[in-house]
Amino acid sequence: MQIEDKKIVAINYTLTTDDGEVLDKSDDGSFAYLHGADNIVIGLENALTGKAVGDKFNVKVSPEEGYGDRNDEMVQVVGREMFETDAELEVGTQFHAEGPDGHPIMITVAAIEGDDITIDGNHPLAGVNLNFDIAVVDIKDASEEEIAHGHVHGPDGHHH
Repeated sequence: MQIEDKKIVAINYTLTTDDGEVLDKSDDGSFAYLHGADNIVIGLENALTGKAVGDKFNVKVSPEEGYGDRNDEMVQVVGREMFETDAELEVGTQFHAEGPDGHPIMITVAAIEGDDITIDGNHPLAGVNLNFDIAVVDIKDASEEEIAHGHVHGPDGHHH
């Protein structure tokens, strides 16, 4: 069986920067996604298309096919009053917010200077090449429910 749309694919992977820094890793076969449902970055999904169980390969995903280029317009300074009074603010703190297009985005506190808080709506990996070392562990047909929901369900069904 080859990887194609509507297949559940399990992979082992190591994700590194161009400098070799390990950003993420899954080597126990537990990372599974629904192919063709935008569950992973498009560059990796494209590289996996047509692969089979046992295939091992490396792929470099450019920012354009990963998390996009950095957008300076997504960095802004806001007043502390924009946050709940009990919010613990420190550099690196992340919050969910609504982006200009209405879709949810993650906002990261980039700097704090008194009551001026610099927030960054870019994905932390925006502008970064993503280097994946991949091993395809399993491929199976997705259930109708998984296809309808657009993601993998666990062994005990879905838990939304």
